[in-house]
Amino acid sequence: MTKMSDRRKDLRPREKLQARGAEALSDYELLMAIIGSGTAQADVTKIARDVRKLIAEKGSQLSYEDLLNIKSLGPAKATQIMAGYELWRRQFEVPDRPIIDSPEKAVEQLADIRDKKQEYFVCLTLDGANRLIAKRIITIGTLTSSLVHPREVFAEAITDRAASIIVAHNHPSGNLEPSQADRDVTKRLQSAGELLGIELIDHVVLTSKDYKSII
Repeated sequence: MTKMSDRRKDLRPREKLQARGAEALSDYELLMAIIGSGTAQADVTKIARDVRKLIAEKGSQLSYEDLLNIKSLGPAKATQIMAGYELWRRQFEVPDRPIIDSPEKAVEQLADIRDKKQEYFVCLTLDGANRLIAKRIITIGTLTSSLVHPREVFAEAITDRAASIIVAHNHPSGNLEPSQADRDVTKRLQSAGELLGIELIDHVVLTSKDYKSII
């Protein structure tokens, strides 16, 4: 196996990129440029080859933990690769999930509960780019109330590896004003989210005709 030190200097990835541009590098060479250097146990050429193989196997499902399984690829290099990959996806990949970055966009996802005769409490889990991961009904209450506990709200958010959540519930009465119970639930969820590192972005109250943010 050819090591980096065996290559002519002008054919090493970083020098080649500087001289000819990134488009002149193969995928394998681009990975070597990102990784930079190897270790005493493995040359950068070997590490890049293993990373390329893993990307081919995992595709868009590639995770930080997957990269850490590669011998001689430590947390710093794995973080570098994942950060670059995620930045590219956010900027250039055609989104297949809506971005929820305002109450209005959250409400677009909640049309199905606005006219319900019972109170539905829903959670939207979001990734670091505010893309919708999943929408879930947490509880279905009576005509006037629903019981919500942080463990039910955050259990799936943790599984989703969500960066943040938006919760919402409908008021079948048509009264848009949040109750004291609504505000208490919001405070409990905010506190739980701070402990878990999953931010509660908003709590939206809906009626058939309008909506209101509690946060």
